[in-house]
Amino acid sequence: MPSEPTKASNAGIITDDAGERQIPESKRADGSTRKAIKIRLGYRPPEDVEVYKNRTAAAFRDRTTKGGIPGAASLTEEKPEASPSAASNKNAKRREARKKAKTAGEDEVDEAKQQPGADVPKAEEVDPEIEKEKKARNLKKKLKQAKDLKNKKEGGETLLPEQIAKVIKINELIRELDALGFDAEGEPKANAKTKDDSNEA
Repeated sequence: MPSEPTKASNAGIITDDAGERQIPESKRADGSTRKAIKIRLGYRPPEDVEVYKNRTAAAFRDRTTKGGIPGAASLTEEKPEASPSAASNKNAKRREARKKAKTAGEDEVDEAKQQPGADVPKAEEVDPEIEKEKKARNLKKKLKQAKDLKNKKEGGETLLPEQIAKVIKINELIRELDALGFDAEGEPKANAKTKDDSNEA
């Protein structure tokens, strides 16, 4: 007569009266049967190991849920309405004064907007000639650097890729200067012609 099994553990292990431990046969979802698995004596699977509980820590955690600090709840409930202190009154008056000043300031701004012909500062218009000269100076500087690099390259020095790119752009810089009305040296074309005329004379 087979012995009667004891209650199954979390891992499904049962112990019979003979002291043998095993996971009993079971059926899979597809209908096939799993064989019974014998468990060696003394083995405890992780599912059956009890989690350590520190009673002191648990009591410490539970004390806040029970009611907090003894007597603290009664103090907050019995607190009478205190009259505002002098400092709080002063601060309240300051807040009100700030609000009034802010609304008054907004009213003044609205009135200024409504007045026709109010002085509105205009943005200074940039003179196109000045902008043209600035751009020409910038291009002249780049052209000078590119020519210096070209001379270094012709002298036998090795250049970095960025420097080679600058040398390649010399003709482009000259075209841009020409479009602005300047010669290859960065001088205005009208002045360049007068210099040539004076050199010929």
